[in-house]
Amino acid sequence: MEEASGTVTKQVQKLDRVIIRFAGDSGDGMQLAGDRFTQETAAFGNDLSTLPNFPAEIRAPAGTLPGVSSFQLHFADHDILTPGDAPDVLVAMNPAALKANLGDLPRGADIIANTDEFTKRNLTKVGYEASPLDDGSLGAYQVHAIPITSVTVKALEQFDITRKDAERAKNMFALGLLSWLYNRPAEGTMRFLESKFATKPAIMAANKAAFQAGWNYGETTEAFSVQYEVKPAELTPGTYRNITGNTALAYGLVAASRRSQLPLFLGAYPITPASDVLHELSKLKRFGVRTFQAEDEIAGVGAALGASFGGGLGVTTTSGPGMCLKAETIGLATSVELPLVICDIQRAGPSTGMPTKTEQADLLMALFGRNGESPVAVLAPATPADCFDTAIEAVRIAVKYRTPVIILSDGYLANGSEPWRIPDVSGLPRLRDEFSFVPPPSGAGEEDFLPFQRDPQTLARPWAIPGTPGLEHRIGGIEKADISGTISYDPDNHDRMVRLRQAKIDGIAADIGPLVVDDPDGDARVLVLGWGSTFGSIGAAVRRVRVSGGKVAQAHLRHLAPFPANLSDVLAAYDKVLVPEINLGQLALLLRARYLTDVISYNRVRGLPFRAAELAAVIQDVIEND
Repeated sequence: MEEASGTVTKQVQKLDRVIIRFAGDSGDGMQLAGDRFTQETAAFGNDLSTLPNFPAEIRAPAGTLPGVSSFQLHFADHDILTPGDAPDVLVAMNPAALKANLGDLPRGADIIANTDEFTKRNLTKVGYEASPLDDGSLGAYQVHAIPITSVTVKALEQFDITRKDAERAKNMFALGLLSWLYNRPAEGTMRFLESKFATKPAIMAANKAAFQAGWNYGETTEAFSVQYEVKPAELTPGTYRNITGNTALAYGLVAASRRSQLPLFLGAYPITPASDVLHELSKLKRFGVRTFQAEDEIAGVGAALGASFGGGLGVTTTSGPGMCLKAETIGLATSVELPLVICDIQRAGPSTGMPTKTEQADLLMALFGRNGESPVAVLAPATPADCFDTAIEAVRIAVKYRTPVIILSDGYLANGSEPWRIPDVSGLPRLRDEFSFVPPPSGAGEEDFLPFQRDPQTLARPWAIPGTPGLEHRIGGIEKADISGTISYDPDNHDRMVRLRQAKIDGIAADIGPLVVDDPDGDARVLVLGWGSTFGSIGAAVRRVRVSGGKVAQAHLRHLAPFPANLSDVLAAYDKVLVPEINLGQLALLLRARYLTDVISYNRVRGLPFRAAELAAVIQDVIEND
């Protein structure tokens, strides 16, 4: 950055971790500011975790509580697992942003407030009779009252832009100030602005100047006497990039397509929070990816299943409401026994519910939400980066066992981000080795091909490509005769086919490896068992309990159908099993029914991830009452 005149000498204080939350109206650019701060932090080498929080309403009234958008970032000089429980710094661009987030701040936290927006009208909108910046109600916090909007407009007077465009650059001013405060690099943001506004040079120059003004404000003002330093984390050597769960999922699907040598086809209908997978894959046509934005959810999954029937890798993406609509076609894929990957990015329901908030409440629907006995494989990634590996594993199972596979991600993983070590492609699974297409019988006719003659190890039926001479066969949703595949209404045959399809899914358990338990001393009597996005919260909570002397084991399930073969032994090895879920106890219900284990269920459905401190207290209580 350029040197500012009149620079005030600042003390530099070293920190091991910081949690920052940017908050304002949807139009204030807080997601962009948070994302840019994150990108620079990743480039600097800190470990990090983020939690974007979007309004559920598309056009909530400006200055109101429903319209508040926030972005939380936790970065550190060591390994971290969550976006953090409580922000150390809140950037509040208006009274609504302050009021919506004040309850999350610990005593002594810094509040950077845009005083220009604390007008009587805006205060009244959120129920403030007087400005909290002036009435002493914020005495427990370090308040930095800055007229961000007017300072930004003043700094951009020389540019040939409208006042409205100048005001919009206030997020860059805030970003520049925070970048100075925490010694973040600026070069990446400058390049980003040059690219984003390449066709609007005046807007580009103004935003760069606003960022510079924020940086200079931090250097010259006496309001900030301390600058902070968080050193890079010691990460495993390799090439890293910051990645969100949806992007990692898209990349994992492409990698699986290449490793299986199957063309990837995505049939999808836009729905929050899954749409970004469609957006990302649509950019990757050079890798043989075809994306189809269907007219509805049913058409999307139907097209994906058609792609699998044609010998491709059929994928569909959606959220909970779309899963309901896709259920019949998923049942068809189960019946005709073709590979199909269904990505359910879960959100808070029922119905539209809170579409931009996270939840884990689709587990039972994924397992049982179809008519008849319709077993499928179900996987759940644990972190944003783990979405990449989970996608590859889902494709491996789908193509090897000729079955639909449901991936249960969620809004927290989809939009959250973390550093991802880019893998060596040669080390990825060789999915082409997992299966083979059926060669046509030499000189045989249609009657000689047996479309449901199964592989003795996997119970998978042949994958016969339409149009291949000698592989003609009847296919559809009506029950088929074992081996021959002809239509059958025989009761005994139906019983056999139902049991074969279930046995095929059950047999996957021998192919997924045992559940790994983290029990350092091997003498814990309490196990915390989770699945999906609770991984980080549980891990951070377990760390806290161990630091305070508590003995607790941790295990996390990626495979939910079938369960790992050793799950029964793991459950039996501990006196108490605690299962935290962002639902009303769906995994706990399954464990009690299948293994007769009286697990302790801990549940919250607030549309937010668990807080580590909250879970640590629950774990400690379970240990002490053992």
